[in-house]
Amino acid sequence: MDQLYEKVRNHPFFAGLPTTEVISLLVFCQQKEYMQSDILFHASEQREGLLLLLSGVAEVYLGDSGNPEVLDIVKPGELIGLSSIADLLGASSRENEFMVAVKAIEDVECLHIPKQVIQMRLKDNEFQHYLLTQMSIRLKDVYGSMAEQVALTRKSKENGSLVRRVQDIMTKNLISVTPTTRVAAAARIMTTTQKSSVLVIEDQKLKGIMTERDFVARVITNCKTYDTPIREIMTLNPITISRHAYYYEALSTFLLHGVKHLPVVENESVIGILTLSDVLRRKSDNMLKTIRAIESVNEETLLTVKNAIYDVVETLLQDDIPIFKLLDSVTKLYDRLVKRCIEMAIEDVSKRQGRLPPVKFGFYLMGSAGREEQFLLTDQDHFLVYEHSDEPEVDTYFQKLGESIVVYLEKAGYARCEGDMMASNSRWRGSIQEWLGRIHSWSIRSTNQNMLLAQNFFSYRFLYGDEQLHEEFESKLTEEILHSKIFLFRLHEQEKENLIPTIDHPIRALFNLKKKQLDLKKEILFPYHHSLQILSLLHGDVSGTPFERIGKLVERKAFHDLFAKDVKAAIAFVMRFYVSQRWTQHKKNEPLSSVLFLSHLTTREKEELMVSVRILREVQSLVNVHF
Repeated sequence: MDQLYEKVRNHPFFAGLPTTEVISLLVFCQQKEYMQSDILFHASEQREGLLLLLSGVAEVYLGDSGNPEVLDIVKPGELIGLSSIADLLGASSRENEFMVAVKAIEDVECLHIPKQVIQMRLKDNEFQHYLLTQMSIRLKDVYGSMAEQVALTRKSKENGSLVRRVQDIMTKNLISVTPTTRVAAAARIMTTTQKSSVLVIEDQKLKGIMTERDFVARVITNCKTYDTPIREIMTLNPITISRHAYYYEALSTFLLHGVKHLPVVENESVIGILTLSDVLRRKSDNMLKTIRAIESVNEETLLTVKNAIYDVVETLLQDDIPIFKLLDSVTKLYDRLVKRCIEMAIEDVSKRQGRLPPVKFGFYLMGSAGREEQFLLTDQDHFLVYEHSDEPEVDTYFQKLGESIVVYLEKAGYARCEGDMMASNSRWRGSIQEWLGRIHSWSIRSTNQNMLLAQNFFSYRFLYGDEQLHEEFESKLTEEILHSKIFLFRLHEQEKENLIPTIDHPIRALFNLKKKQLDLKKEILFPYHHSLQILSLLHGDVSGTPFERIGKLVERKAFHDLFAKDVKAAIAFVMRFYVSQRWTQHKKNEPLSSVLFLSHLTTREKEELMVSVRILREVQSLVNVHF
């Protein structure tokens, strides 16, 4: 009781009362604890009194737990269940009553205050004023949140075929054949129905698909007869999609797998088909034009692709596509562009050197491109790995190739890296053994510069080249890291001075009560990425995008799956601000900045930012605890 008294004695609910009176009221109250994701109040549950939040954070939401609309965030010192006050005043109706639900988003400790205690305190005029103020603030926040939801809904209806589901836009009239159907018959069906593909179905199960491209590549090019059964030339196990998937998920699937037809499958049966042309025609042809522009790009038209991709970014932002779905779609376009630049560089060097690449090689992206978070073309970050050879001509060839890749990427709109971390620099290309030697050198000479090089290197992503060489590179790199604990310790030493700010106070009092701005890149994103990187390396995972790293940490039991979901939601919230702000600055031709002014945020945004930053700080805390 003494400990409880110390926790609540200064709270407005009990303020001004003698100690003995506070304790006499606390006798009727009950302390409660809830784990993360526990429900404090169900929507259909009648409130019996109030909950005073002593520690942790909870959210008030509308709808089912699978797809909730968050209305409010409740922090320590705030009350939950204010609607029960209406009962005390005789103003509540039990008929058709619908209440919001409350869930713990962290482990929370509460004090349940029953109605009889509330009634005792209602006799105090100052307490009445406090309670009325709290109810007014909560009402204002909830109305603001509801208004925001309505605005988003209206916007999605006006703008957003991109937020529609596949079932709303798929073609239900299916054109199909059996595996034994002859190619000639299938071609006639495609011609008479003016379809670019035909599904191959047997016993109501999807066996394959034949497209116009399959017909040209596997029948005409290989001189197959038209009597050939379609099972011999069809694409087996085609990529499919659910009817419940969103429009932008279909768009991402098309880009990711390089296909133009997606059968829609439910319970193993085909119920429709979606084509890339149909999808893009319903919204705009920006994406289709961009894909075609990349596929047909040459040295003279390289720069036009950048503007085409920017048009896609603008469209996806306007339609409020979830930020990592947006980045995923845009990344696929940038990857196509970079691959095309590499191909042109190989053609260029091969003409000048009179030979194709002499040994197997791999091309890797780093930085935001490596993390699949690039939306504006910034500077280049990349390196080359190739097979060891005693022939000096091999090093000469890849020197020329690295230089040529940099030139073509520059023509496409990528600036040269100010730190010269590009394949044109001899320190950013070499054999597997040379790379292992560099990493070893970074670990034994742990200067600030070397640790910065290491942090950038371990954001890498394999993009182009020989898969077997890449697997060998990663295998040996993993072995090197598992025997380099001191290297990871030094990475941590480099990073532990860059702590994500603590937000234990209201957002307006952020950071020593005076700071009114937050550098999202330097104070949040970089520390988060580096902490996630170190955690992954500790578990032997040397590469992967942030979400891939999180998934692997869950598999290795380093993250609980619920915590992983919270981290993804938190970083998505921060990234949305980061992308939107920098994109707006780009459109206005202003200097790019990642500084977020808190006064520009709504109350709800401030509260969600507070929770998001706290969760991301927990990722950093896991690294600190380990060391």
